[in-house]
Amino acid sequence: MAERFVAGDTLDSAVAVARALNEGGFTVSLDLLGEEVTDVGSASSAVDEYVACLDRIESEGLDANISIKPTQLGLAIDESMARKAVVRLGRRAAAVGTTVTIDMEDSRYTEATVRLFEYGQAETDNFGVALQAYMKRTPADLERLIPLGGHIRLCKGAYVEPDEVAIQSKVVVDAAFDQQMRTLMEAESTVPAIATHDSDLLKTARDLGSRRNAPFEFQMLYGVRSDVQRELVAAGFPLRIYLPFGSQWYPYLTRRLAERPSNAWFFARALLSGS
Repeated sequence: MAERFVAGDTLDSAVAVARALNEGGFTVSLDLLGEEVTDVGSASSAVDEYVACLDRIESEGLDANISIKPTQLGLAIDESMARKAVVRLGRRAAAVGTTVTIDMEDSRYTEATVRLFEYGQAETDNFGVALQAYMKRTPADLERLIPLGGHIRLCKGAYVEPDEVAIQSKVVVDAAFDQQMRTLMEAESTVPAIATHDSDLLKTARDLGSRRNAPFEFQMLYGVRSDVQRELVAAGFPLRIYLPFGSQWYPYLTRRLAERPSNAWFFARALLSGS
């Protein structure tokens, strides 16, 4: 199962998979697995590993960026530590000619993550941030962040959250995603990154993207609905594969399965489909 959804334990293995994906017409976002770091040494090591990712993107000529998790870089310890990491990675990515996406974690860190994006974007202007459609604050966050440029990855949301901060109904979440996607696609100051595997939402996104006169992209997980990924690229749509790698693959998979029972079916269906 891990081999289907994770690009291996090492940066070398991730680079090999990224190269093959590039050859297939996909761009890539390299994601070093690990989060909720609570000691300074581990956070510093994660920053160094992401710098190594950027070095390899440059030396290998990969069409890729990096996705970073704020708590992996020290946000759970001290926000100023995460800010220093963001600036370091943003400057190195700018030198390489690529971007940095700040992943969104659970609601304890939402506001601080939004601030990190604002800070990084003001420093080097090559950042993106993930927003989750099921969070009740997301429409306001879109209004706040769209004028700043960069890119915004819109996903449904993967964490178990309380009623007071997140929509609980799948139907209502899907409707929220649809509306937020339309808001993003109407904005030319940011690059929308539409991150979904939902067939109905993908159809709407294709229609909106075909009419859009500014850049956008689809984003999908490595190993999930690969047949649909190939169809999108064959139809001429830009698609970035979110490519996790690293030794923390077991916590990554088990946490995703534990957080939401529906994720178990999501991964199992992708695994059994063979596509």
